[in-house]
Amino acid sequence: MIDNSANGNAAPASAISGFTAFLFAIAAGLSVASIYYAQPLLDTMSNEFSLAPSSMGIVITATQICYALGLLLLVPLGDKLDRRKLISGQMLLSVAALLAVGFAPNATFLFAGVAAIGLLAVVTQTLVAFAASLASPVERGRVVGVVTSGIVIGILLARTFAGTLTDLAGWRAVYLVSALLTLIMAVTLFRILPNSEQVHQREALPYWRLIQSVLLLFVQEKVLRIRAALAFFIFSAFSILWTSLVLPLSSPPLSLSHTAIGAFGLAGAAGALAAARAGRLADSGHSQRTTGVALSLLLVSWLPISFAVQSLFALVAGIILLDLAVQAVHVTSQSMILSIRPEARSRLTAGYMIFYSIGSATGSIASTLVYGNFGWHGVCWLGAAVSGIALLFWGVTLRHTSGKKLQTIR
Repeated sequence: MIDNSANGNAAPASAISGFTAFLFAIAAGLSVASIYYAQPLLDTMSNEFSLAPSSMGIVITATQICYALGLLLLVPLGDKLDRRKLISGQMLLSVAALLAVGFAPNATFLFAGVAAIGLLAVVTQTLVAFAASLASPVERGRVVGVVTSGIVIGILLARTFAGTLTDLAGWRAVYLVSALLTLIMAVTLFRILPNSEQVHQREALPYWRLIQSVLLLFVQEKVLRIRAALAFFIFSAFSILWTSLVLPLSSPPLSLSHTAIGAFGLAGAAGALAAARAGRLADSGHSQRTTGVALSLLLVSWLPISFAVQSLFALVAGIILLDLAVQAVHVTSQSMILSIRPEARSRLTAGYMIFYSIGSATGSIASTLVYGNFGWHGVCWLGAAVSGIALLFWGVTLRHTSGKKLQTIR
C-alpha cells in the first residue's frame, strides 16, 4: 500500500501524476456542480411545471438532504469497495439522474431526479479520498489542494454555466450537457485509474458495521473531532455570508441585478488559489500555523464585508479574504485527517464532511433570521462571532495538545 508512514524512511513514490490529479479535480468539480445548477433555474422550472416559486424550494432542500445522506451512506463504501469501480459506477448513475431531470415530464420526475443527483454527488468526496491514497505522504496536501481547487471552481462556475446555457438552449440543456460530460469523465477515469487494491487495503466489515464505524472514528481520533468542529464553524461563516448577501445587494440603495450579484461569486476564485497553496504548506509541516493565520483572516474579513452597502470594493476585498481563509482551513484539515488512518480515509472524509453540511445549513438558517431582525450589520456581527469562536476553539485545542504532536502532515 502506498500510504504507510515509514518512521524515518524515505517516502514512497506517488502513484498519481499531475495530469491524473488534474482529471480528479475536473471530475470533482463536475460532480459537485450538479448540486448547484438548479439554483438560478428555479423560476424557469416553476413556470414550465406550473408550480408556485415557493414550492420549487423543495428542489434545493431535497438536493441538500440527499447529499448529507450520501455522505453517511455512500462515501464510507470507498473503504470497502474498489474505489475505481465505485467512482465510475456512481458517476454513471449520476448520468442517469441528470438525464431523468433533463427529460422530466412532470414535477414528480424532476424532484426524484434532483434528489438522486444530490445523493450521488458525494462521489466528489470519494475522489478526494482516492487522490489522497494515490499521493505520497510528502505531497498529499498538494494533491488534496488541487482536487479541492476543482471543487471550488465547480461550485463557482455552476450557476454561470447553468444561466448561460439556459439562455442559449433552455434549462433542460443544462442537465443533458452535464450528463454527457459526466459520462465522458466516468469512462475516462475507469480507463486510467488503477485498481484501488494496489493502493489501499479494503475494509472487511459488513456494510452497517462500516457505517457505525464512522461514529467510532470520532471517539478514537482527536484530530478528526477537532477538525470536524472547525469545519462546522468555518462553513457556518461561509454560509452566513453567501446565503444573505443577495438581500442587501438587491435592495435599495444598491438594487443590483441578479447577474451583477452573481458576479461577486467570481471573487471566490481566490479560494481555489488558497486551496493549492494551503496543501503545500501542510506538506511542509505548517498545518497549525496555516490554520491560525487563516482563522485570523476569516475574523478580519467581516470588517470590510460590513461596509458592503457603502463600498462594493470593500465587499470584494472581504469576500476574497473570507474565501481564502475558509479554503485554507478546509484543505489543511483534510490533509491532516487523511493522514491518520490510511485504511479509513473514506469514512474519515464522510465524518468530516457531515459537519461541513451541518455548518452550511446552520449558517443559512441563522443568517436569514438575523437579517430579518437586525439587518446586514447583524449578519456581519453573527459571522464575526462564529469566526471568533472558531479561532478561540483552535487556540484552546492547540494549547491542550502542545505537549503532544498531533498526527498531521506526513
